[in-house]
Amino acid sequence: MAQSNIKVAVQKFGNFLSSMVMPNIGAFIAWGLITALFIPTGFFPNESLTKLVDPMVKYLLPLLIGYTGGKLVHDQRGGVVGAIATMGVIVGSDIPMFLGAMIMGPLGGYIIKKFDQFIEGKVKTGFEMLINNFSAGILGGILAILAFLGVSPAVDGFTGALVVGVDWMVAHGLLPLTSILIEPAKILFLNNAINHGILSPIGAEQIRTNGQSILLLLETNPGPGLGILLAYCFFGKGTAKQSAPGAAIIHFIGGIHEIYFPYVLMRPLLIIAAILGGMSGVFTFVLLGGGLQAVASPGSILAILAATPGNAGSYVANISGVLVAAVVSFIVGSLILKTGKQTEDLDEAARKMQEMKGKKSSVAGSFTKQQGDVPASVQKIVFACDAGMGSSAMGASLLRKKVKQADLNISVTNTAISNIPSDAQIVITQEELTPRAQNKVPDAYHISVDNFLSSPEYDKLIDQLKNDHTTSKAEEEKNVSAENNTDSNDGLLKEENVFLNQHFSSKEEAIRFAGSVLVKGGYVEENYVEAMIERDNMTSTYMGNDVAIPHGTEEAKKNVLRSGFTVIQVPEGVDFDGEKVRLIFGIAGKDGTHLEILSGIAITCSDMDNIEKMVHAKSAKELMAIIQSN
Repeated sequence: MAQSNIKVAVQKFGNFLSSMVMPNIGAFIAWGLITALFIPTGFFPNESLTKLVDPMVKYLLPLLIGYTGGKLVHDQRGGVVGAIATMGVIVGSDIPMFLGAMIMGPLGGYIIKKFDQFIEGKVKTGFEMLINNFSAGILGGILAILAFLGVSPAVDGFTGALVVGVDWMVAHGLLPLTSILIEPAKILFLNNAINHGILSPIGAEQIRTNGQSILLLLETNPGPGLGILLAYCFFGKGTAKQSAPGAAIIHFIGGIHEIYFPYVLMRPLLIIAAILGGMSGVFTFVLLGGGLQAVASPGSILAILAATPGNAGSYVANISGVLVAAVVSFIVGSLILKTGKQTEDLDEAARKMQEMKGKKSSVAGSFTKQQGDVPASVQKIVFACDAGMGSSAMGASLLRKKVKQADLNISVTNTAISNIPSDAQIVITQEELTPRAQNKVPDAYHISVDNFLSSPEYDKLIDQLKNDHTTSKAEEEKNVSAENNTDSNDGLLKEENVFLNQHFSSKEEAIRFAGSVLVKGGYVEENYVEAMIERDNMTSTYMGNDVAIPHGTEEAKKNVLRSGFTVIQVPEGVDFDGEKVRLIFGIAGKDGTHLEILSGIAITCSDMDNIEKMVHAKSAKELMAIIQSN
């Protein structure tokens, strides 16, 4: 358990570092292109334009990182104070202060956030702007001075020690050994802490002094992953072999490395192929003098070629390093696949990959099984989610309404994935849960959606069902009884559980607030709140249309004392994995007694006009009336 917690903490740290750098990759690319084109050794040397290089790497890039880091912690005010604080480390050093920006940006955001929390409700009307502006200026100025006097020299010393260590490893031929750490770290999604926290900042300093850096090739080299995928093309089986060619193109050309992670997880010994391929590639880079003059992101061969210094020797070195890594990992991977007897389950491996990542994978949908046409004479459609408590119930409500409007007599129900009935003909799940549903009922027709409130898949399915549907009278009666299975529960939505004009810096803070309301109301036990966090980490509770419905996991149902709701209005929005959420419905469901009101919420929230009305409601009664009118 302790090791798992440490891994999660490191993953979160790496994701936070990545979140500071990734939005600004365009600026890194712009700097790299100007460097490649106009420095004395560039394609088009230009003494005037080369003056852009140093200010961009010394001022622009660190300030962007510092601003982004502060904004992640406390929105716009956090970004401003973070940028001011970052200026202190920039001026206090002669090297690019990426590491300093990663420290001072979030620190600035944290300090101003705490200040704002301290004075909340204590500022007299009319003095808000004065306090806001002066507090940001004073605290930012103090942090800039402290950064100049203390943080900048400390980061200087740390960076200098790292540079000396890298130079020593290069001089003694030990740099290839870094692959022993980097390649497994990629599979475990710990690479961001290494790549963006250490390699890129040191690499930028090496580019500034030497014109290129080999460090920028250590993690981005697509060779090891390409070799493993090619091995599956020749020696894999079933779905893994069929999907490997497409995955190889996405990985090598598109630069999306995580697409090969499930293939390694199916055969854990393949990590040896990745490590040996990585070591061989780095050895080749060192031997031939490879390196990049800008950050290559994503790790595509095209990005690597674009960031390669404009001389034949550098192109030969970098291409050779990638090819050698691919050949070595292919040979080792082929031996492992030919001699192993392990069963290959790509869907299960993709699910494990997503669990390790801790959030939705952008490529997980690439591994779902291909299906034929919608089955004929459909009588049972099942929505499934982890707990069968919230998202699936809302989706089922919306589709049930569409089925009724289309005059189709089809049963539409919802359940937890573990309880999907064996006779389900069509199963609808969130995209990242589809592999689990397929394993539960492999003979059903599976539909993946990423937006339960307004998915185009609903109308598409209805059109298909209209063309071929028959049902028995018994099934029709069953469907009707399912509609009327619950008693009226308008009393579940109480005025004291509606909160207007709330502000949250993160989705976790918002979910914990919703959970605390349910605990105080006597709906759930206290440990249900942690289950709500776990459920959202497993699969986002964002439903679409600016709505999220945080609730517990299936295991946490035992912690629900009685059904209850809380409605939280967040006019400025809070980020749920890249999606803006302005309405939060915290849910605790007991014995299905919450389903009727949840159905009403789903239908209300499927219309963006209703969302806008609720977001701008001035009282709890007004907001409740909008929900109860549908």
